[in-house]
Amino acid sequence: MAETGILTVLTTTDSPEKAGALARGAVEARVAACAQVSGPVTSVYRWEGEVRAEPEWQVLLKTAAARYDALEAYLCGAHDYDTPEIIATQVVRGGADYLAWVAEETRGF
Repeated sequence: MAETGILTVLTTTDSPEKAGALARGAVEARVAACAQVSGPVTSVYRWEGEVRAEPEWQVLLKTAAARYDALEAYLCGAHDYDTPEIIATQVVRGGADYLAWVAEETRGF
């Protein structure tokens, strides 16, 4: 399969307001073409030696692979978690017009 050059990037946070702010800020900064906020989801994880279960909101961002470093830097700077979840997944196929739009929206100005 041909590489599209587009990524989806997932992060989570502990409120819908924070998720919306991360999404909006990434799009305004042109490090993501768009983002969807969903939740709440229940995250179960170990932190500081304790297993926890907490509600979180997911933010799924779409960006060009060439803009990943800028998106990661934005998320690390804007996020209030000590160790935010930031996971990128390569898009292996997609609508040509949509993929071109993502690339154009994130090309950096």
